[in-house]
Amino acid sequence: MGMGDIVSWDLSLSPNLEQTKRMLDEAFIKYPDLEGLIFHSDMGWQYQHNYYQQRLKEKGIIQSMSRKGNCIDNCIMESFFGTLKNEMFYGHETEFRTFEQLRLAIAEYIDYYNNVRIKSKTKWTPSSKYREASMSAL
Repeated sequence: MGMGDIVSWDLSLSPNLEQTKRMLDEAFIKYPDLEGLIFHSDMGWQYQHNYYQQRLKEKGIIQSMSRKGNCIDNCIMESFFGTLKNEMFYGHETEFRTFEQLRLAIAEYIDYYNNVRIKSKTKWTPSSKYREASMSAL
């Protein structure tokens, strides 16, 4: 997983447990060995749900959840959401006539974000290229 990569995501007309399960399943298929990973989140209902916490525990993932009103654990994702909205959504809201059009635009953006967009924290390379260079140096 690259520094700052979006590992898995899902879009739904309303938040539900099935959506949460799909996101976890996709992440665990991509990265089956996550023992010792620290998972940061806010206090959303899905992160407090027994199913979610149990799945993390099964994979050896340590859950770190900010207190209510404190975004320290979730600040990286909040920053990503702000970037996504500024770069592909604001000013284009009326272009997405259907849920599917919005979903496809977000999928394209996340592919761009992971594989093309440069970031200072990845030495001005896309995060996927930074990950490849880091892994080959080991």
